[in-house]
Amino acid sequence: MAMYLVGSRASNLAKAQVREYLRPLRERLPGVTFTHRVILEGGDKDRKSALSAVSAVSGGSAFSSEQEAALARGDVDVVVHSLKDLPTSNPQGLTLLAPPGREDVRDALCGSTLAGLRKGARVGTGAPRRVAQLLAVRPDLDVVPIRGNVPPRLKKIETMGLDAVVLAVAGLRRLGLDDAIGEVLPLDLFPPSPGQGALGIQVRTDDDSAPLRALLSTVGDAAADAAVRAERALLAELHGGCSVPVGAYGETLPNGELALTGQVTSLDGRVRVAETVIGPSTEPEKLGASLATSLIDQGAHSILDQVRAALGSS
Repeated sequence: MAMYLVGSRASNLAKAQVREYLRPLRERLPGVTFTHRVILEGGDKDRKSALSAVSAVSGGSAFSSEQEAALARGDVDVVVHSLKDLPTSNPQGLTLLAPPGREDVRDALCGSTLAGLRKGARVGTGAPRRVAQLLAVRPDLDVVPIRGNVPPRLKKIETMGLDAVVLAVAGLRRLGLDDAIGEVLPLDLFPPSPGQGALGIQVRTDDDSAPLRALLSTVGDAAADAAVRAERALLAELHGGCSVPVGAYGETLPNGELALTGQVTSLDGRVRVAETVIGPSTEPEKLGASLATSLIDQGAHSILDQVRAALGSS
């Protein structure tokens, strides 16, 4: 009987994502045993420092470096990430498989609706993208930095006296917290992080891992894969990362083509460039690179340079 070790972060959301991913595999492959292993990340140990500082200490990413190292060492055979937490480049010897479909990609405002927020309302989020997008729509808001897993961030509405917090719809749904959603934010104004709502299924590329890669490829979704590859290619071309205000989402059109929308916003919300491009879903990376070029022509690099300077000095 084959047995594989599956790694993830320690949060309840990470555990829910592993259960979601393994359910169809366990049903389809009763002769294969999948055992879950929790791996603690730098961003889980340090809740106070800026994510950019944690990432630097962690050797790449605050939410994926330890898991990638465990996978490379052979401590686990596959890692189930939140794809939006993963850097756009894979470490040598590791690769991403197609995700098994995708949850809702949108962000949610919890505690209020956007229109229902009083002038000067205090809204919690630690993501520069969400800060920028909120201020673009409501420059009067007082955006308060918060970190942590989903339930503790929701609790901060009470503990920190916030009017609302912004969280991903996907995480709330996976944890059965749909009731906390005050409003699902519109995609045209609040495009999500590249890869949001999708699982990042990471494995080794060596010959010994070929049987596992073949097993896991049976649950991959081609449309979701094309969309997230285009989004991540856009982010890579913009030299972005988790800490820059780049929003993107791809969707397959009825004719089979892929539409990719990208947006870059200044931290104060005053400058915003956005565009949608359409192309073959068979060449998602090319589509992402093409959209990046267009956004750069509109000034995306100068926006991002200013963001990096501001975040680096904070």
